[in-house]
Amino acid sequence: MTGEGAAVPAFNRGFRMRHDPVRKAWVVLAPERLFLLDEPAVEVLKLVDGARTVPDIVDALAAKFNAPRDTIAADVVAMLQDLVIKGAIRL
Repeated sequence: MTGEGAAVPAFNRGFRMRHDPVRKAWVVLAPERLFLLDEPAVEVLKLVDGARTVPDIVDALAAKFNAPRDTIAADVVAMLQDLVIKGAIRL
């Protein structure tokens, strides 16, 4: 994924996001792996539902936080690319 495009991100099989009451934090769980999420990642991943495109996610976040769309897009694309590399999501 080199840009925003119309890709539809979705969690890969075996990966899921949930709130961990022990850690009091949102995490992505996978077999024998766990990713702790910061607040921006939580906001993005709450919108990863297998139906929304990357531009849809960017638009929703830009509206919610009244932030520049270009800034949001760059951050979302970078985060999603990182999670693709880690195998957590697919585009």
